[in-house]
Amino acid sequence: MSSSIWEQVVVDCEDPARLARWWAEALGYQIVFEEPDEVEIRRSKDEMPGLLFNPTPDAKTMKNRLHIDLRPDDQEAEVERLVDMGARPVDIGQHDVPWVVLADPEGNEFCVLAAKKKP
Repeated sequence: MSSSIWEQVVVDCEDPARLARWWAEALGYQIVFEEPDEVEIRRSKDEMPGLLFNPTPDAKTMKNRLHIDLRPDDQEAEVERLVDMGARPVDIGQHDVPWVVLADPEGNEFCVLAAKKKP
């Protein structure tokens, strides 16, 4: 039986270097590969999966079909930190939920979940 390893998630964006650096700071990741048209970040050089940022001439026009969920120890503090870095709150019709939906500097939505309840 054959299986696959999750290598990376590809993010199409207007400015790969800028957005990769933003996400690297947000996640505590590092740049492991950089060319003018492609930047990859990972937790460490040998740890997968990574996020690979590629340029696209197309502007984002609708809600993402795939997004990242972050689970910090302190949701409120993390939302504040990410907003201070340039994220912004967005309403995608989530109504009253225990997570916060933000968008990165290019408008890609992601969620900041509440801390896991301790057993």
